[in-house]
Amino acid sequence: MLIIGGGLHGAGIARDAAGRGLCVALCDQDDLAAHAASASTKLIHGGLRYREYVEFALLRKALAEREVLMRAAPHITWPLRFVMPHGPGQHATSLVRAGLFLVDRLTRRQLLPGSHGVRLSCHPAGRALQPRFTRALVYADGWVDDARLVVLNALDAAEKGACVLPRTRCVAARRAGGVWHVSLRRADGSEKEVTARALVNAAGPWTAQVLGLALGQAQAGRLRLVKGSHIVVPRLFEHDYAYLFQHADGRAVFAIPYARDFTLIGTSDVDYTGDPAAVAVDAGEIAWLCDAASTCLRTPVRPADVVWSYAGVRPLLDEAARDTRAVTRDYRLALDEQGAPLLTVFGGKLTTYRKLAEEAADLLCRQLGRRAPAWTERACLPGGDLFGAQPQNRAVLEFDGWRSSMQVHYAFLDPALVRRYARAYGTRIHTLLRGRTTLADMGEAILPGLYEAEVAYLRQHEWARTAEDILWRRSTLGLHLGPQAAAVLQAWLDAHP
Repeated sequence: MLIIGGGLHGAGIARDAAGRGLCVALCDQDDLAAHAASASTKLIHGGLRYREYVEFALLRKALAEREVLMRAAPHITWPLRFVMPHGPGQHATSLVRAGLFLVDRLTRRQLLPGSHGVRLSCHPAGRALQPRFTRALVYADGWVDDARLVVLNALDAAEKGACVLPRTRCVAARRAGGVWHVSLRRADGSEKEVTARALVNAAGPWTAQVLGLALGQAQAGRLRLVKGSHIVVPRLFEHDYAYLFQHADGRAVFAIPYARDFTLIGTSDVDYTGDPAAVAVDAGEIAWLCDAASTCLRTPVRPADVVWSYAGVRPLLDEAARDTRAVTRDYRLALDEQGAPLLTVFGGKLTTYRKLAEEAADLLCRQLGRRAPAWTERACLPGGDLFGAQPQNRAVLEFDGWRSSMQVHYAFLDPALVRRYARAYGTRIHTLLRGRTTLADMGEAILPGLYEAEVAYLRQHEWARTAEDILWRRSTLGLHLGPQAAAVLQAWLDAHP
């Protein structure tokens, strides 16, 4: 099969299908996770939103998948506690508590504690809030490095035999002789013709365009493009809790500890009609996010404080909801069997990506006459096998101890650098540092904290080609190194092809 789209759903389907023994190719017009897949709020949601809009099937699915994902990738995911302060103009505490009570009991929890109420006067999170907030509800969800999650799925797919082709655009697709004939154009302009028994359209915001290529009809009406914007500011509080605020207009806003020295604030939800590749945060959204945080936090947040912003376009199922908050985050798999199969992914969200991929692979295996069982629920993602090949609660609960052992093992490196490596690469830290026993073995220090050894690893194993790939998607080093870092790194990459 050929999968078009190197976001999370495309990479997840490629991994699952390759693990079942299918011959798989994955292409994307840009880098892996170059667009919406790296522009999320970076949360593994249980989904209070779904309770509000009576999407109990999605809620149950998301709750189960939270812990599956954390066990599979304990290095890039971890539990995060959220504080929901309550004050005038917000949902009644009793309604929110009832919702959390339902969430706590819909599925079995092994890693995340249940929700409870707190007095903010004696809770660490209270000091950062305005005095009018005296009580709050605390609940648990998960954090994930969204871009690295995509890369790890693609890496696992490649190690199971898939051909991963970033920076390769699908420019034509037609059915003939019971197969798909597809033209792929590389970044250098050269073209390659491939054939596939099945085609998967996982192009996210470009889903309608791919349908237009393959079927001659875009079917754009089945998708609603929604823009989500985020801002990053210097760290606003010292504790490790996150906040969920409800703005006066009814929209929810998160304030989350991010990349050690920063706070991530998001997201807005607005309809979008432009080019998904050109999406950006506008001044009005920045002002709204700053205002939403400032109405709850003691420290005001101003547009001048913003050190970085990003936006992504999410392709949601269009079900005629007037409010973007009410648009379902569930997914639909549409199969066209008028000849060689075409499977199109509509909608979906980060938390349930693995289940979507599993259902897609089940469907495609039936179409292709291959009997192969589902397997990803019981498998670690690359680097997640801290204590053995099978996912374990221990890998989540004892990650700090494992990380400390890495600092002892690689004592020739700065402990902060080993901490970053452990979080980014998990057990693949041993691949990165194989044969290196002194600082000199790391090669040139291209930028503070970025050595030639890591760049070589990212080029060889993770398809990194540009400074942006390395500084913003394979890591968050771009936040720490200043605006000139990208030019310095790109010049080094150009000089060392």
